[in-house]
Amino acid sequence: MNIAGQFSPYTPAIDNDPSSGTLSMLQIRDFLGRGWRLIALVTALSTVVGVAYIATSPFRYTARADMIIDTKRVTWTQSEMASENRTIEDASVESEIETTKSEKVVEAVIRRLRLTEDPEFVGSGPGLRRRIFSLFKLSSAPEQEPSKDEVMRRVVDTVKANLRVTRLGRSYIEQIAYTSLDREKAAIIANAFADAYIEDQLQAKFEATRRATAWLEQRIGELRQQASNAYKEVQDFKSENSIIIGVDGKLASEVELDQLGIALAKARADTSQARAKLDRITRVLEQRSEKESFKIPDPVVTDALSNPVITKLRQQFLDNQNKESEWSARYGADHQAARNLRAEMAALQRAIWDEISRIAESYKSELQIAKSQEESIDRRMIEVFQRSASTRQSQVRLRELETAANTYRGIYETFLSRFTQSVQQQSFPSTEARVVTAATPPRTPSSPKIGLTLALASLSGLALGIMAAFGREQMNRQVHTRAQLEKLLGVSCLAVLPAFPQKKPVLRKLQATRDSSAFRQISEVAPFSATAEALRYIKVAIDLHPTGGKVIGIVSALPGEGKTTVATGFAAFVAKSGARTLLIDADLRNPSMSRALGYTNAPGLVNMVADKSDFDDLVITDSKFKFDFLPSSTRMKPSNSSDILNSPAMKDMLKAAKNNYDYVLVDLPPILPVVDVKAVAHLFDGFVLVVEWGSTSTDEVLKALHASPILSERLLGGVLNKADEAVMRRFEGYSDRRYTYYTNEPASAETV
Repeated sequence: MNIAGQFSPYTPAIDNDPSSGTLSMLQIRDFLGRGWRLIALVTALSTVVGVAYIATSPFRYTARADMIIDTKRVTWTQSEMASENRTIEDASVESEIETTKSEKVVEAVIRRLRLTEDPEFVGSGPGLRRRIFSLFKLSSAPEQEPSKDEVMRRVVDTVKANLRVTRLGRSYIEQIAYTSLDREKAAIIANAFADAYIEDQLQAKFEATRRATAWLEQRIGELRQQASNAYKEVQDFKSENSIIIGVDGKLASEVELDQLGIALAKARADTSQARAKLDRITRVLEQRSEKESFKIPDPVVTDALSNPVITKLRQQFLDNQNKESEWSARYGADHQAARNLRAEMAALQRAIWDEISRIAESYKSELQIAKSQEESIDRRMIEVFQRSASTRQSQVRLRELETAANTYRGIYETFLSRFTQSVQQQSFPSTEARVVTAATPPRTPSSPKIGLTLALASLSGLALGIMAAFGREQMNRQVHTRAQLEKLLGVSCLAVLPAFPQKKPVLRKLQATRDSSAFRQISEVAPFSATAEALRYIKVAIDLHPTGGKVIGIVSALPGEGKTTVATGFAAFVAKSGARTLLIDADLRNPSMSRALGYTNAPGLVNMVADKSDFDDLVITDSKFKFDFLPSSTRMKPSNSSDILNSPAMKDMLKAAKNNYDYVLVDLPPILPVVDVKAVAHLFDGFVLVVEWGSTSTDEVLKALHASPILSERLLGGVLNKADEAVMRRFEGYSDRRYTYYTNEPASAETV
C-alpha cells in the first residue's frame, strides 16, 4: 500500500528506468561516472602492456615483390576447349599461390642463399629446453648436434613463418612479402622466391611435356591399330549381312520403302478419283429416259464437258431446237420440216447419250487400272518390309561398330595433335610467370607498429575496462538508489539519511557508543538541512495514513542497518515540533535503544507484561528530547520474545497509547533473524523499513518483505540509511544543484 508515493522527494526526474530494456545517454553517462576509475585503470594497464611489447620486440622489415603468375599451363590432359584465352578460375590462382609457398620452392631458396648458415634462421643461442632448465637451476643432458635434415627442417619452418603470399584483388598478380630482421635480406629473399617459382614452373613444364611426349608416342601407335581394326570390322559386318547404305546414310531397303510409300499414296489417290468420276457419270446415265424428250443431257463431268463430240452435238441440237421453234410457230407443229427437225434432234440426243456411255466405260477401265496398281504397290511394300526386318536388326550392331570406329579415330586424331604440340613445347618451353615489381629494401620497419599497437592496446583496455565495470555492476546485489529500493518494495523511498562520520572507540565492544553518537548527530541536524527534510517526509507519510494510524513499527531486514538510530532520531524530531510522541524499545533480545538513551537498568516492557506493572509507572519522559520512552530491560533476554510482544498487555497498551499520543513509534527486532515482527505485525498501523545503503542485498530485502503479508500490505515506505551522498549521486545521475538548496545553518531566534 503506497501511502506516501506522491510525497517522495527523490523520485528520479528522468524516464530512463533500467528495467525498460533501453539504454539512454543519461544511463551511459551515469555508468561512466560510476566506473570511470576502473575503466581508466584497466586502460592504463593495457597501454602499459602495449608499451612493454613495443620496447621488447625487435624491429622487423617486410619487403614485397609483385609477380604475375603462370595462368596458361598446358598439359596433355587439357581438352580442346581449353584455349590460350580461356578464363582462369579462382581455384587455379590459389593453386599457384600455394605452389609459391610449397616446400620445394622454399628449399630451393634456402639452398640458393645458403640460409642454413645464417644465424637468423639456424639460431646461435641455447634451445628452449636448456633455457627452461637453467631458469630453474636444473641439470639437463647435453644437447646433441642437429643433423642436416633437422637444420633444413628448422630453416624451412622459419622461412615459411615469415613468408606471406597474397593475391592482389581479382588479378593474376601475387605479392610475395617476406619479413626479416635485416631490410636488405628481406628484399633478397622476396626476389629469390619469385625467381625460384619461375624456375620451378619452367622445370615442371619441361618434365611434363617430356613425359607426355614419350607416353603419347606409345599411345598413338596403339590407337592407330585400334582405329584400323574397328573400321575393318564395320566393313566386314556390312558384307556379311548384305547391308547397302546410300549416299545419305540410309539403307537401300529404307530408301525403297520411302519411295513405295509415296507411290502407294499416289495410287490410292488415283483410285479414289477414278471411283468418284465413275459414280458421278453413273448417276447422270440414270437420268436417261426411254420416252422421247428434247431435253439436252447436262452431265457435270469434266471429260463430258470438255469432249469435242458432245460439244458439237449439243451445238447442233441447240440450233435445230431454235429452228424447230421458229418453224413450228410459222408453219405449225405438224409441218413436215418441223417433224424432220424433231427427228434430227432425237438422233442428236441419242448420239450425246451414246458418247456419255462411252465415257462411262472409259471411267470403269481407269478404276480397274488404278485398283490393280494400288494392289501391286501394296504387295511390293509388304515384300520389302519383310525382307528389311533382319537388316534393321543388323543395323543396331552396325551402328555400335561405326560408333566405336569413329571414337577410336577421334581419339587418335586428338592424341596426334597433342603429340605435335608436346614436341614443339619440349623444344621451346616458356612460361608467363614474370616479376612485375622487384622487391627493394624497405625504409621503415613493418613491426612493431607503434601507433597501431598503442591504439589497439588502449582500445582493448577500454573495452576490457567497460566490461569489467559492467560485470561489477551486474554482480552488485546491494541497494544503491532510490529507484532500486522502490522497485523492490513496491512503495516509495521516504527518505535518504547520510552516513555520519564517527570516531571509532578504543573498545569496539562498546556498540552503544557508536549508536549514541549517530543518534546525537541525527537529532541535532539543522532544521533546513537535507536530513531534516528527509525526516519531514517520513512524518508526512505517517500523517497522511488513510486510516489515521499512529502505531508505526520501525523495522529492518538485518541487524546493524540503523533502524534504532532512525527511530530515535525521528522521535526526537517530531517531539521537537510539539507532537506527543511515544518511543518503545521492542527489540527485547538486543535493547540497543535503551542503552543509547542511558536507561540500561530501568524497568520496561518485559516488566509490564511479566509483572503486570502499570504503564504510567514504567514510561520515562526524556527531558532533553521531549518524548516519552518505554525502555526494555537489558538484564534479561527472554527466549519467548514474540509471545511477550503479542501478549494482551501489549495490545492494551498500544490501544491506549493510540488515544494519548500523536505518534507511537516502536523499534522492532530485525525481520530475518527472529520471528517477532511476523508474530506482531497485526498490532501496527504501518511500518517503515530501514535499509542500509550499499550493504543490504536485494535478496535480503525481498525475503524480509515477503516474511509477512501484513507487513508488505501496511508498509508506508523505505528509508535508505548510511548513504554516501557523493557515490549515490553517481549512481542516480543527479547534479549537485538540488543539494545546494539545503543549508546546515543553525536556526536563528526568529525561526518559527
